[in-house]
Amino acid sequence: MAAYTHGYQESVLRSHRQRTAENSAAYLLPRLAAGQALLEVGSGAGTITADLAARVAPGRVTAVELTETARDLGRAEAARRGQENIGFVVGDVHALDFPEDSFDVVHAHQVLQHVADPVQALREMRRVCRPGGVVAARDSDYAAFTWYPADPVLDRWLALYQTAARANGGEPDAGRRLLAWAHAAGFTEVLPSSTTWCFATPDARTYWGGMWADRILKSDIATQSLRDGLASPAELEEISAAWRRWTDDPDGWISLLHGEIIAIA
Repeated sequence: MAAYTHGYQESVLRSHRQRTAENSAAYLLPRLAAGQALLEVGSGAGTITADLAARVAPGRVTAVELTETARDLGRAEAARRGQENIGFVVGDVHALDFPEDSFDVVHAHQVLQHVADPVQALREMRRVCRPGGVVAARDSDYAAFTWYPADPVLDRWLALYQTAARANGGEPDAGRRLLAWAHAAGFTEVLPSSTTWCFATPDARTYWGGMWADRILKSDIATQSLRDGLASPAELEEISAAWRRWTDDPDGWISLLHGEIIAIA
């Protein structure tokens, strides 16, 4: 597993807790049914996991995370909602500790961009999925993010993030590669798609721009950037200020592209 670039600070979780099955896994929802067994790879804050568990109940969801810290975030969200059909475990997607053909659906949201070997991860997701079942993945494609107004400091933010993610062994432009990775993993029936998140209203800008204004100063990417000499404290402050300018601009607009695949096991 590559290092997780973002970390789990409040500025990161503020973003992750806004994710729902509807805004982050709509491409998968028509394939879900009550009674299915679902594996969630990388449950994170647990909001998507809990949503999916409600949809497949009385079926069960198994959520796997790389560390106890990450596992416990999802477990706490499930407990808060009273969602009892979820089991949380620690494991590595490169070598899942489940027998073959264990699940009807295997799902990963914003995971493959962070793993050391996404093709091996997909092979494992396929192995534990029953024949005819669904392996689903959705990932950002940072190089395809676009915003207005143009700002060279935000260009610097994007380049810094891509450098940090690749230094950690990940691929921040994963969205465009999902289809190729699925083919390399042995899938022959793959349905590719893409969707976007758009933040342009005042409330949406406050959420996205305010979150990144904080995250670039108070998260693992900030720590890594300073530790490895990728950016100076002054540069990070400048990027934070650029996000706040964008947030306050009534013309501010950003669109984030995500690639998606439905792969039939």
